[in-house]
Amino acid sequence: MSNLDLRPAPSSCGGREEVSARPVCELLEPRTVPLGESTEVRRLLPNLGRRMVGAWCFVDHFGPDDIADEPGMQVPPHPHMGLQTVSWLHEGEVLHRDSLGSLQTVRPRELGLMTSGRAISHSEESPREHARLLHGAQLWVALPEEHRHREPAFEHHARLPRVTGSAGAASQGLDATVILGELDGATSPGTVHTPLVGADLTLTEGTHARLPLEPDFEYAVLTMSGTTEVDGVRLAPGSMLYLGCGRDSLPLRADTDSGLLLLGGEPFEEKLVMFWNFIGRTGEEIAQAREDWTSGTRFGEVKGYDGARLPAPELPPVPLKARGRVR
Repeated sequence: MSNLDLRPAPSSCGGREEVSARPVCELLEPRTVPLGESTEVRRLLPNLGRRMVGAWCFVDHFGPDDIADEPGMQVPPHPHMGLQTVSWLHEGEVLHRDSLGSLQTVRPRELGLMTSGRAISHSEESPREHARLLHGAQLWVALPEEHRHREPAFEHHARLPRVTGSAGAASQGLDATVILGELDGATSPGTVHTPLVGADLTLTEGTHARLPLEPDFEYAVLTMSGTTEVDGVRLAPGSMLYLGCGRDSLPLRADTDSGLLLLGGEPFEEKLVMFWNFIGRTGEEIAQAREDWTSGTRFGEVKGYDGARLPAPELPPVPLKARGRVR
C-alpha cells in the first residue's frame, strides 16, 4: 500500500522515550486521506500524537465502500524500502503485483505480506470483476537494522491459526485470527523480524471477553466494525485506542457483532525517518531512495499493471532527521 499524499509530512519515530510503561487508554483520531481514484482511507498511524505501536508504524483503515459501479482500489506501481506491508481484508479482493514477479489475489482474512528489505515496488488494485464491498486495513511494520537491507520477498498465507474461547482467552463469542506473531499459544506462519503481534478479533453480540497479553508489549486496538468497549472505553468503527504496556490481559465487550484489530509488540528502540513510502535512518538515505525511484534504478519494474507508476513527491525544504516516537 502506498502513501498517496502529494505533500507527505516526514515522520520521525522510534525509541522508547514516549512508550508508556503502564496501561493507558489514549484515543487516536484518524485523518482522511485519498487513496487512488475512488478510495478514501482513515489514517491512524502515524498520528499527530503517536507514531508507532511496537514495530507497527503505519495503519490505514478503509471501507466498507460500495464499489459495485466503481473501479475500487487502484494504486499504481510505487516503491518501498525498510519495511513490511500487510494487506488485511474483511470484504473484497485486492490483486497484488510486484517487481519480483508476484501476482496474487488477496481475499478476506488471508495474509498478503511483502517484505521490502532494501528495495521493492508493487501495485494493488481491485480485480476487474470484483465484489460489491471493499473493507480492510493496510499496515506497515518497520524492519530493524539487521534486516532492513535484506533481499525483498512476498508471502501469501490463505490459512492462519485461530484462537477461540480457550482457557487463555476466557471467553465464548471470541474468535481471533493470528495475522502475525503469536497470541495465546497460536503462531502465524508470516515472517517477522521483531517481537510483535497482529490479530483479527471477531466478537458476537453480547460477548464479554478477556484476551491474554504480554506485559512487555505495547498495544493498540483498531475497531473495524460494530460497537465495542475496550478496557471500558466505548469505540466506534474506524477509531484506534492506544493501550501502553504493562497489561497481562485486556477486557473486551461487544454491544453488536464486531470486528477489531489488535496490534502490539516490544517498543521499537531504533529511531527512524519515514517519508512517503520509504523508511530509513537518515535524510540522506531517503533522498537517495527518491532519486533511485525517479531514475528507474534499484526498485525494479512491476509488469502487467495497466497504467503509469507513481511519481515521487518533492522532498521538504528542511533536513529530515530521526528524533523519536512523537512529534
